[in-house]
Amino acid sequence: MKLSRRAKRMQQHHARKNDRNATLNMVSLMDIFTILVFFLLVNATNSEVLPTPKNVILPSANSEKLPSRNLVIAVNSDNISLQGKVIISVKSAMENPSQTIKPLFDSLKQLAVTSKDITDKKGVTIMGDQKIPYVLLKKIMLTCSGAEYSNLSFAVNQTTGETES
Repeated sequence: MKLSRRAKRMQQHHARKNDRNATLNMVSLMDIFTILVFFLLVNATNSEVLPTPKNVILPSANSEKLPSRNLVIAVNSDNISLQGKVIISVKSAMENPSQTIKPLFDSLKQLAVTSKDITDKKGVTIMGDQKIPYVLLKKIMLTCSGAEYSNLSFAVNQTTGETES
């Protein structure tokens, strides 16, 4: 006896219903994980964090601009360092009556010649302790501008931008 189309359809429906082996479509799951991985990669590389030496306590400020890849001058209560290398002691820099710091000037000029990839923008980030005197900060800034590093920026701890009412 030949089955009608409706009878065939009902038979297939009952056969599917009795099949107890559930399957999982892995293609959709892999698509979701791929999108998740790309999202995490994009957001993880979005912010650049400068490595802060332990003996430098940065001041806090409302900053919305992310740090760029510049030369880093770290100033703590004892030493002035350029790219992690100690250049001069703070005491020697303060005792010098000149408005510029000669060893720092020479190191900046040398780095301008040797490392073109960092210094193309002529940018310097000053990572100074919050308790360094303004006179020292002024000497460092004058030294940087004398060595033709005109794009100066300061490293700070970012605070929330809440305003008082």
